[in-house]
Amino acid sequence: MAEAVRLGEAARGRSAPNPNVGCVIVSGKGEIVGRGSTAAGGRPHAEAVALAQAGSKARGSTVYATLEPCAHESPRGPACSDLLVEARPSRVVIALKDPDPRVLGRGIQKLREADIDVKMGVGRKAARESLSGWLTRLELGRPRITLKLALSIDGKIALPSGESKWITGEDARKHVHLERAHSDMILVGRGTYQADAPRLDVRLPGLEDWSPRRALLTRGDAVAGWEILSNPADVYRLHDVNDLLVEGGSATATAFLEADLVDRILIYRAPIIVGEGKSSFGYVGLDAIADAHGLWRPSDGRRLGVDRLEVYERVRGA
Repeated sequence: MAEAVRLGEAARGRSAPNPNVGCVIVSGKGEIVGRGSTAAGGRPHAEAVALAQAGSKARGSTVYATLEPCAHESPRGPACSDLLVEARPSRVVIALKDPDPRVLGRGIQKLREADIDVKMGVGRKAARESLSGWLTRLELGRPRITLKLALSIDGKIALPSGESKWITGEDARKHVHLERAHSDMILVGRGTYQADAPRLDVRLPGLEDWSPRRALLTRGDAVAGWEILSNPADVYRLHDVNDLLVEGGSATATAFLEADLVDRILIYRAPIIVGEGKSSFGYVGLDAIADAHGLWRPSDGRRLGVDRLEVYERVRGA
């Protein structure tokens, strides 16, 4: 299952509007005979890719999938549960039940009705994290939104002049490019666009073709090659985006935080002190310190060269 999660994670940022699923097929002899992940644009599905690779060796095998195989008809291809029934594995191990109402247990039911053993919940936590963008879109009707900030020790994003290149070092910047590769869309504000003319592409060897769509938060004129969001609430119309990365400046970050639309914050903190400079956020609707507690939880932290990555997740209702 760990390998299936890895395959699914590698497809994150390219599979939308479908989930980034991973699948591994292990023969009765214990050999991996098929690997698959959701293809760019959502088809073919991971199970279809893995089954095509395994061929007749799928019979009597164990199939590991990060998400319940689909069970609904689609003009884009057959249901994965039907493909599995036809391939006749002896067992299917599934990390997560599919919450899509078109599936929601029907794929599992089809497999069990065909006398295929089904085991649930293996690797659930890792699979849920990898699929969190798509799951957020199903649950909240919008992409999972990650806010990225490069800060000094004292929480500044730039000098008073606006200069911010480069606050962080090369290792941190490489990590940002990996986050970009795992996003369907990157958004900045009009101010950042005008000041920096950012390319927002992926500049990592072998991942150059993974550059996501670009969006501007602005009420101004359209810009060729960029999609326009006039306000943060427009994220609810992004039905083909699972993961949105916000890289804008203070005004854009503040707008998304004030609207409570940020699910994850990435802080790349450099070991420098700026002193007087531009702050990371403005007013976010907070009038009492007590109201700030319990909203965010640290979920990761690590060294990136000379810099430090801090990851925070928004605490929401169950």
